[in-house]
Amino acid sequence: MNEHAYILEIATSDFETTKAAVEGGADRAELCANLNEGGTTPSYGTIYQCREIFDILLYPIIRPRGGDFLYTDDEYEIMLHDVKLCKQSGCDGVVIGLLNTNGTIDIKRTAALIEIAYPMGVTFHRAFDRCLDPFEAMEQLIQIGCERILTSGQKATVKEGIELISELNKVANHRIIIMPGSGVRKENIKTLTTKTGCTEFHSSLRSKVKSKMEFIHPAFENSAESYMNNSIDPASVGELKNILKELQLSRADL
Repeated sequence: MNEHAYILEIATSDFETTKAAVEGGADRAELCANLNEGGTTPSYGTIYQCREIFDILLYPIIRPRGGDFLYTDDEYEIMLHDVKLCKQSGCDGVVIGLLNTNGTIDIKRTAALIEIAYPMGVTFHRAFDRCLDPFEAMEQLIQIGCERILTSGQKATVKEGIELISELNKVANHRIIIMPGSGVRKENIKTLTTKTGCTEFHSSLRSKVKSKMEFIHPAFENSAESYMNNSIDPASVGELKNILKELQLSRADL
C-alpha cells in the first residue's frame, strides 16, 4: 500500500456491519461492540469470525467497559488478555486508550500494551481527546511506539476540532499518524484532507434497520432494542472511499 495513500477506517459493531464495511471498500475496520457507549471489546467469537472471513485490516478495540478511561488493575488485566487473544487470532492491530486521574496518558500501562501487542499496530483512540495537553500526549505516544492517534481535535466532532487536528498533524511530521474521526462524512472529507493534511480517516456511518422478525410482541413493538439492528450501508462506505480515490489521483497528477 502506498505510504501516502488515503486510508478509510470504518468503526463496525458486529459481524454484519463489518461485512458491509468490507463490501463498501473500507481499508480497515475498528471492530467494536456497543458503539452507543463509544465502543467496547467485541467477543472473541466475533473477532475470530471476522478474521476468518474478511480480508481487511482488523483492529478490535480493547476497552472492557464504557465510561471513562481510568482503569483498575483488574480491568487492565482484562485488557492484557484481550490484546493477547487478538494477537493469537491474527488481527492486524488493536485500539486502546488509558488515562491517569490528572488527564495525562497512562504511559506505563499503555507502553506495556504496545509491547505485548507487537508486531500488531496500535491506535490510541479518542481518550486522547480527554487529555490535558494534546501535544505532550502526542510526544509521549510517539516515544512508546504508538502507530496512530484517533482524534476529533478535542471537540465533539472533527468539524469543531479541525484547527487542532491540523496543528497536531503538522507537529507530528510523519512520526505518528493523526487520524480524524467523529463526524467524518462525504460532505466534509475533502475539506478535512485539504485543511489538515491527514491521510487516514475514521467514520462509523451508523444507521439502523428494522428487524426481519415476523412476530412483533405488542408490549415491545416500539422498542428499538428489540426490533432494530445496527447497520452500515456499503454504498455510503463506497462513496467515502471513492472521494478519497479521486483525491489520491489528483495528488498523483500534481
